Amino acid sequence: MSAPRRRRSRLRLLRPSGFSRRDFLKRLGSAAGLAMAAPVLSGCGDSALVGGSNPSPIPSPAPGPAPTPAPSPSPVPMAAVSPFNHGIASGDPLPDAVILWTRATPVAAEDVLVTLKVYRDTALTQLVSTRVQMATSARDWTIKIDFTGLSPGTTYYYQFEAVGFKTAIGRTRTAPAADADNTRLRLGLVSCSSYAHGFFNAYRFLAARADIDVVLHLGDYIYEYASDAASGDEVYGTARPYEPTYEMKSLADYRMRHGYYKRTDPDLVELHRQHPFVTIWDDHESTDNSWRDAAVNHNEGGKNEGVWAERKTFAQRAYDEWMPIRYPEPGNVNRIWRRYRYGALMELFMTDSRLYDRDVPLSAPIQPQEPRNNAARKMIGPEQRDWLLDGLGSSTATWKLVGNQVVFHQWSLQPGLKSAGGPMGLNGDSWDGYTVERQLIINGLRAGPINNVVILTGDVHSTWVGDITDDPNNPAAYTNNPVDNSGSGSLAAEFVVTSVTSPPQAQLAMLDPIIDSFRANNPHIKHIDLVNKGYSVLDVTPERVVCEYWVVSTIATRGGTESFSTAFPVPVSANRVRAALSTPTTPPASPPQLAP
Repeated sequence: MSAPRRRRSRLRLLRPSGFSRRDFLKRLGSAAGLAMAAPVLSGCGDSALVGGSNPSPIPSPAPGPAPTPAPSPSPVPMAAVSPFNHGIASGDPLPDAVILWTRATPVAAEDVLVTLKVYRDTALTQLVSTRVQMATSARDWTIKIDFTGLSPGTTYYYQFEAVGFKTAIGRTRTAPAADADNTRLRLGLVSCSSYAHGFFNAYRFLAARADIDVVLHLGDYIYEYASDAASGDEVYGTARPYEPTYEMKSLADYRMRHGYYKRTDPDLVELHRQHPFVTIWDDHESTDNSWRDAAVNHNEGGKNEGVWAERKTFAQRAYDEWMPIRYPEPGNVNRIWRRYRYGALMELFMTDSRLYDRDVPLSAPIQPQEPRNNAARKMIGPEQRDWLLDGLGSSTATWKLVGNQVVFHQWSLQPGLKSAGGPMGLNGDSWDGYTVERQLIINGLRAGPINNVVILTGDVHSTWVGDITDDPNNPAAYTNNPVDNSGSGSLAAEFVVTSVTSPPQAQLAMLDPIIDSFRANNPHIKHIDLVNKGYSVLDVTPERVVCEYWVVSTIATRGGTESFSTAFPVPVSANRVRAALSTPTTPPASPPQLAP
C-alpha cells in the first residue's frame, strides 16, 4: 500500500461526505469487524516537445529491437535517432477494420510523414495495403489510422516507418463477421495500472499468450498523481517515479503522462504490440473520483487546479490521441460508450459509468443521510441506459458482455444496521450509491427476458465474483446452494478483475476472517481475493463463459512468475456463477503466431 497520504483541502461542494474511494481501499476492516467497517474496498483511489519541455532521463531501458534503417518516405531530413519512442498499438477491431496507432516524435516540432504497411504474415512478404498519414502538433504527433478493407476474423501484422526508421512489427486481429458461426473467443482482462506502485508483470505474461483475441482494459490505464512531494501535489506510490513529477492538470500534462507510460514500460509496449485493445476510462485517466461535473481530487478554490470542464476535456482529448480507440461520434471526446459484435457468439457493450452523466459519488461507507435511493441519481443516465438495455435486448449473440468501470453487484452490510442508523453500504462510488438506476437495469434484464449477460468490472484493485439479483438477502428473491452455487433469482453474473499493480496488496491478507464474515452475509458473492495482482482470461464458447484468474508473484521488481489462481463458469442460460474450477481451460491448439 502507499505511504500515508497528505490530504489536500477541497471545496466541500465538490466532494462527497465521508471518505474517498481510495481511503476506502486503504482502510479495509476495523476493530468492530466488517459490519462497522471503516472505508476499505472502493476503487483506485513525457514525451519530447510536449508542453514545451523535454523529458527527464528514462528510468528503464527502451523496449523492442533496434530500429532498422530504411529509405525515407518523408521529405523531412533524416533524423539521427528513431522517432518511434512510444511503441505501437491496435484497437477497437471490426470485421473489416482496426485502429492502428503510433507516435512519431519530431526533431524540432516539424510535421512527420508516416507510412503504415499491413501484412498477412510475420515475414512481411504478403502485403495487404499501405496507408500514409502526417503526424502533426495538433494531435501531439500521434498517428491513428482506421485501417479498413480487412477480412473478418483474421490476424494481421503491421509496421510503421518514417524518416528512415521502422517500428517493431505489430500483431492485431479483426473481429469475426457479424453472422459468423464462431465457437470460441479468448479475451484478456486488465485494469488499474498504477506506475508508481510497481511493475506491470501482468502485462508481460498476457502479452506472451498467443491464444488471446482481444484485450479489454477496464479503466485506470494511467494515474494522475505526483511523484515529487516538493511539487505540493499528492503523492500516491513511490515504487517508480512519474513524469511530469507533479499531478497532471493541463493538456500538456496528460499528454506527457500517457507518453511516459508508453515510452518507459516495456511490458505495456509489448502487450500493445501483440494484441488489439478495447478500452474504457475510469476516474484516474482524469483524476480520482471524477464525475460529470467535478471530482474529489480537483480543487478550483484554495489550490487552483483550473476549471473542471476544461480539465476533463484535456483528459479526454489526450486519451483520444494516445489510445487506439475509435470514438463512436468522431470529434466528440465525451462519448466512449459503444458496442462490438463478435460473430454469433458474443456482443460487447463498453459503457461509461464515470464521466458521461454520473452524479456525485457518495461516501465509503455510505451514510444513512445520503441519497443512495434518490430516483433522480444517475450513474450512466437515461440516454446511455436506454442504449444499453435496447442493445442487450435486441442482440442475437449468445453472450452479451458489458464492460463496466465500477462494481455492479451489492456489497451489503449485516442485517440490522439500517434500522440502527449505521452505514447503508460499503462503497458509495459503486452502483451501491445509485440503487434506483441499478434496479432499472435489473428490471430490464428480467422484463426482456435478457439472458446470458456477463458484467466485466475493474476499479477496486481486487477480485470479486458474484451474481446479479434484486436482493441477495431476501430468500424470496434469491437462493444459492453453497455446494455448487445452484439456485434461483440471479439475472446475470459479474466478474471483477484485480489490478495490474494498484493496491491493496499483501498487507490485507490478515483480513481474511473479516472477508469470510462479509461473504456469509452476501450469498451472491462467490469469491473474494484482496491480495493478488494479475490479469484474467475470459474463455467464451456457446456452452459457457469461464473467467480465469491468473496472478503474478511480484510487482516489486520486473519479472517473477505467474500462476493460475481459480476460475468460475457461467453455463449458458443459467444467468449465474457456478462452482469454481480447479484447473484452467485448455487454450486453442494452434493460435496465430505472435509478432516476432
